[in-house]
Amino acid sequence: MSKLATTWGRRWGVSLLAVLVLAGCGRQELYGQLSERQANEMVALLQSAGIDARKEAREAGQFAISSQQEHFGRAIELLHANGYPRGNFDNVGQVFKKEGFVSTPVEERARLMYALSQELANTLQTIDGVIVARVHLAVPEKDPLADKPRPASASVFIKYRPGRDLTPQIGQMKALVVNGVEGLPYENVTVALFPGEVAPVPRAVEPADSLKTSLALAAGTGAVVMLVGAGVWMLRRRTTPTSREVALVEPRP
Repeated sequence: MSKLATTWGRRWGVSLLAVLVLAGCGRQELYGQLSERQANEMVALLQSAGIDARKEAREAGQFAISSQQEHFGRAIELLHANGYPRGNFDNVGQVFKKEGFVSTPVEERARLMYALSQELANTLQTIDGVIVARVHLAVPEKDPLADKPRPASASVFIKYRPGRDLTPQIGQMKALVVNGVEGLPYENVTVALFPGEVAPVPRAVEPADSLKTSLALAAGTGAVVMLVGAGVWMLRRRTTPTSREVALVEPRP
């Protein structure tokens, strides 16, 4: 009985120690429902800034990223400053996926405009220095009775990295949008540039902070060991028969 109690006490102590250690080094999820490519980019960005970030697989081919709890705030700021998590752009095949037998002209037109804006925004976002790109199209319906069709227009929102000058590339951005939309005049395209937030500077861990953390961890570990030892001793004391109990149980000659 004492051997069983000792084994159980050891297992209980190891489990308790593991739980406390994990609680002290706890991790917190930053974002979920990410694609593998976006999760890899976010983890690489955080690790380059000195943040311990990890990628974790989820259901349906999705991923999540996590970091230590003390780095949660700085990790969110750094990701937000770099435009993460990025929006998922739908391609033309996804937008025009048939889900019914008949589609109305209004539905087909709405899908076409949405697909064009998504494709153009995805293309603009691949330009170096661009963090976020959005394209809004206004294409009037053709009126067969009108003498002159109303021209289309487009507005482009660009959020770029601080320190980058994208002004010389505005003409190329407008050309991409004009050539992607039928009947869109060059002068009806507006490109608005907005600088992104400055990424927070990684804070170096001071030796004093590391020493305090090590001392606190050592003190916590010592307390756990003492607690486990006391529990095992009390359990063995309860399960081990005393000399009086042995004398009562043993048969007399």
